This record gives sequence, C-alpha cells and structure tokens, in this order.
Amino acid sequence: MGRTGVCWDNALAESFFATLKTELIYTKSWPTRAKTRLAITEWIEAHYNRRRMHSSIDYNTPVEQEELYWNQLAKTAA
Repeated sequence: MGRTGVCWDNALAESFFATLKTELIYTKSWPTRAKTRLAITEWIEAHYNRRRMHSSIDYNTPVEQEELYWNQLAKTAA
C-alpha cells in the first residue's frame, strides 16, 4: 500500500471489480445473496481464472500463467 492519495494504490482491485460488475453483476437481477455469491464464485473460478485472457500476463489466463511459472521453477531447480 502506498500513501493516501496515490492514484494507483487500488488500480488492480478496481479493475477486477469493474470487470466483475460489467460482465456478471449488472447483466441480471439477483434474488438472494446466496445465489449471487455462488454465481460470483463460479464466474471467478470458471471464467476469470480459466478462460479470460489478461493483457498484463502476456494474454494468458491466470491458470496458464501459474502453470508456466511452476514449470519454469521446476526447470531451474532441476
């Protein structure tokens, strides 16, 4: 965390929540908190982490990027 008033302190979190709201939350009405919570969890695990490519990690999904990281780490340890 940086000092108060530094504009990029929360940029990553704000970007994530803006994407979540645009792609999931604002697309329909949510009858209960439980259904909303379940839909958010499914969206993060099934879509955001496994299918959605991110420009900040060379247009890989987070799961692909994590696999690349662990493979590279294993090669350097061997």
